[in-house]
Amino acid sequence: MSDLAYLFFEAAFVDNMPLTLFLGLCTFIALSKRTESALGLGVAMIGVMGLTVPLNHLIHRIILAPGAWAWAGYPEIDLSYLSLIAFIGVIAAVVQLLEMVLDRYFPQIHASFGVFLPLLTVQCAILAGSLFMVERSYDFAQSFVYGIGSGTGFAVAVVMLAAMRRRLAYANLPAGLRGLGITFVLAGLMSLGFASLSQMAATL
Repeated sequence: MSDLAYLFFEAAFVDNMPLTLFLGLCTFIALSKRTESALGLGVAMIGVMGLTVPLNHLIHRIILAPGAWAWAGYPEIDLSYLSLIAFIGVIAAVVQLLEMVLDRYFPQIHASFGVFLPLLTVQCAILAGSLFMVERSYDFAQSFVYGIGSGTGFAVAVVMLAAMRRRLAYANLPAGLRGLGITFVLAGLMSLGFASLSQMAATL
């Protein structure tokens, strides 16, 4: 398996944002009631992370990283302390663009998001993708693959959870497990399943 393919597999399934790293659980739980909204969230996560992680890589490497201004005669400048603000600004711009596109061309999907679409701006899983990219020193190609892989992993997880919650809506569950109770049980079981993929990845 090539390095980029392995990185995609690892980002999507081994380091799955909601089920392995437990990031983005707010929207993961809230928008998994219906498969349509879950699918919309998954596509949005793929698009936002696929754009923001490589964009933030360029901003970090060209502007913020230590020595990025050496070409201008200022090798001592280190603007990395601005990374968090810069990354959130890029994410906010991409989410705003996505909201405008959905509102114009896909109003039903836009309506299903409710208040959760603007909240993607501060979605911890999206920001974590850019922070992990810096911490792991990915290049541009790796950043793009990692962003797409992380978004795909989130999409797969939330659609799976939504499908199971929809099926269990017709089940005669004990009163204490209805609603969020069974949702957390399902998420825990899914987390165990995704965690087992780390052993598979070790053999690739």
